[in-house]
Amino acid sequence: MADAGVHLATAADLAEIIRIHRETWRLAYAQLLPQEVLDTLDTEEAWAMAVQQGAVLKAVEGEWTVGFAVASRAPDDEVAKADGSLPEDADTTALLSVLVEPRWGRRGHGTRLVAEATKRLAEAGATRGIAWVPEADKASRNFYERLGWSGDGTVRTLDAGGRPLREIRMSGPLAVRLDS
Repeated sequence: MADAGVHLATAADLAEIIRIHRETWRLAYAQLLPQEVLDTLDTEEAWAMAVQQGAVLKAVEGEWTVGFAVASRAPDDEVAKADGSLPEDADTTALLSVLVEPRWGRRGHGTRLVAEATKRLAEAGATRGIAWVPEADKASRNFYERLGWSGDGTVRTLDAGGRPLREIRMSGPLAVRLDS
C-alpha cells in the first residue's frame, strides 16, 4: 500500500470530497433512498462551511483522497434522549460521520480517520462520540462496533423523499486504537 494518512481538508479538497460523498452514497444506499434524494446530496456551500470550520478530515493513499470524516460538537437535537431531554454530557458529546470510498475499503482508512478525529475532539474537550447509521447498513454498524461503539437505544426515522429511513445512533468512547 502506498503511503496513507489523514489530513485536515482544505477548500482545494471540496470537489473530491463532494464526489466521494455522492458516488459512495449512490452505490451504498441505492436500495434505501430514492434517486431524487441521492441526486441532491449536500451542497458545496454546506461542505465549504464545514471545511472552513476545521470539521473535515480527509484520508489519503498516495496522491488519492479516499475518504473523509466530519467531526464536531453534536447539536442538542442529535444527542437528545428519546424523550427530548439532554444527557448530562450533552455539551461534551461529538457527532462523527465517516465515509471511505468502497474501492479503498478494508485498508485502515476509516479507522485512521476515526482515530485522528476522536483525538482532535478529545483535545477540544469532547468526552464521547455519536454517529447516526441507517439501520440496514450492517457494514457501518459493524465498523463502529469494532471501534467499541454500540447502539445506545435511540432510533429516528427520517423522511427520505417520501420513503422512511430508519437510523440508529451509535455511541462510544473517543479512544480508538489504530490496530482495531
